[in-house]
This record gives sequence, structure tokens and C-alpha cells, in this order.
Amino acid sequence: MKEEADDQGTRSAPDHGAPVPTAPLRMRSERGTWIPGLALALVIAGAATTVGERLPVLGGPVTAVLLGVLVASVRRPAPRLTPGLRLAGKPVLQAGVALLGVQLPLSQVLHVGGSSLPVMIGSLAACLVAGRVLGRRLGVDGDLRTLVGAGTGICGASAIAAVTPVIGAASAQVAYAISTIFLFNIAAVVIFPLIGHLLGMDPHAFGLFAGTAVNDMSSVVAVATAYGPAAVDDAVVVKLTRTLMIIPLSLGLAVLAACRARSGASARVRPTRLVPWFLVAFLLAAAANSAGLVPTAAHPGLKELSVFLITVALSAVGLSTDLAALRRTGPRPLLLGACLWATVSCSSLAFQYVFGGGLS
Repeated sequence: MKEEADDQGTRSAPDHGAPVPTAPLRMRSERGTWIPGLALALVIAGAATTVGERLPVLGGPVTAVLLGVLVASVRRPAPRLTPGLRLAGKPVLQAGVALLGVQLPLSQVLHVGGSSLPVMIGSLAACLVAGRVLGRRLGVDGDLRTLVGAGTGICGASAIAAVTPVIGAASAQVAYAISTIFLFNIAAVVIFPLIGHLLGMDPHAFGLFAGTAVNDMSSVVAVATAYGPAAVDDAVVVKLTRTLMIIPLSLGLAVLAACRARSGASARVRPTRLVPWFLVAFLLAAAANSAGLVPTAAHPGLKELSVFLITVALSAVGLSTDLAALRRTGPRPLLLGACLWATVSCSSLAFQYVFGGGLS
């Protein structure tokens, strides 16, 4: 009997009645399995970063999702890769989002202009309301509806990355949402400059339009540059200010998730669990940057690190995507993305007309 217990390694030893201490060995074994999945995500992220540097409109994070899905379609990742992909898909993702705050000097919000904040807040509100109403009408899943709405209304892949761990969205939903956002970013690069010239928008007005209606920073810069160098600065400042909307949206979603998770009327939700740690780190990074605590020379490196960490995480998302689930999702979320893109674009122009800002 003693030999049998020793072989199994988990039963109590007859001489002492204490469990055999196998847990540390198991933990070390699990840590070892992080390496293959994380290494694969890093390799794909490196390739995606190279492609993104050569095709700025595409960008590294979007390329990472597409490459990950492509690899998964050719050969489904083995189960031994799952721990590493899970590590890349959540803690690494959260760290990347937290570092986004370094590129956000909060003082710049004061220089955006009187017309900018009403336009930004108004277009975001219009997007969120439309996302909720149209998403339900189209029968789009709640998490996917939230991801598409956040990506369209705030800042594309970065907003989707921030919201994903808060709501616990599935990999297939994240991949679909990012692909949808990317499709309309490409359309904006072609269409928005034509709209600007047709409406006779001055550089400030077009910069505000691009900053509120285009999502990822690379696409914002591409659209504004196509219109003229004078529009770029306004577009970038508005885009960075929009990124701040990640905070209230994520906090609101965290509160809703906590309330839904309560099992009974007497259940309590601890305030510390309502605020994800990476959002606190995001705010602290932005505050430190505004206070001049982050050396200017360090900004480019920290920005690149942030983007690379998000790229690694989205590589893991692509690799973990359930392609069958993606196909079952159908075209409805894509239609929702088109409607929200049109809503944000039209509301941005409408609010500029109401509040002024160079659009007449």
C-alpha cells in the first residue's frame, strides 16, 4: 500500500498522515509550458511589426491578428501552447495598454480647442447609443457589440485591447472586431480626404474630423497627411484625447460586469475589483508624463514597447481564434461596424457644424 501511495504521489504518506508535497513541482511544470506559446506569439509579433513598419496604414497590431488567424487556419496550435498564449493574451495585453498612458500628456487636452471636446463626446455618445440599439436589432452578441462600439467610438485596436479583459470577450470576437475596424480605417484613408475637399474644410476642421472619425493612430495620421500637413497636428491631439475615453468606458463596463456576477442580493462588490489595475497604471503613466517625470528621450522607446506588447497579445488572440465560431458569426457584426462608422462620421460633421470649428 505504501508503494502504491508513493507511486501516485498525491496520497497521504502512511507514516505521517501528511500530503506528499507535489504542488511546487506541478507549478514549475506549468511555468515551463508558458515558453512555447509565448515564443510563438513573439515570433509572429516580430513579423507583424516588420510588416506594419512598411505598411503604416495596416499597422503591427492588426497584422498580428491577421497572421495569427492565418497560422491557426493552416494548423491549429497544439494544447501545450495554450498557457503561453493565455499569458500573452491577458497580462501582456494589460501591460501594453497601461503603457499607452505615457504618450498622453493630459495638458494637451486644454489645447484641443473649445469645439473639440463637444464633437468628441457627442460622436462617442452617438456611437455607443447606436451600437446598443442597432446591435440588438441585428442580433449581434453583447460582447462583440461592445468591442465593435468601443473600437469605432474611441481608438480602434487599443480600445478593443483595453475592453477585452474587462468583459472577458472570446478570441473570435476580438479578431472579428479588429478586422471590422481595420476595414473601415482603410476606407477612411480613401474617402475622408475627398469628403474634406468636397465640403471645403480648413485644416483644423479636417484634423478634428479625422481625429474623431478614424480609429487607429496610424490611420489617423495617414488620413490627415493625405489632406495636408497642417491637419496632422490637430488630428493627432484629438486622437490622443479620445484615447482618454477608454477610462470611463472600461470602468463602466467593469461595474456592470461586477453587478451581473453577483449571485444574490446580499453579495458585495469590493471597490478595488471594480477598477482594473492596468487602467490605474494607465492614468498614473499619463499623470507622470504630464508632470514631466518621464524623460522626453524615453517617449519613443516606451511607445514602441507599448505597441509591441499589444502586438504580442493580439498575435495570441489570432492564434487562439476559433475559426468555426468566426464563420458562424456571419456578416451582421460587419454591418453593425459599417453603421457605427457612418454614425461617428456623420455625427462628427454635424457637431462641428453646430459648435463651429472651421466647418461651414
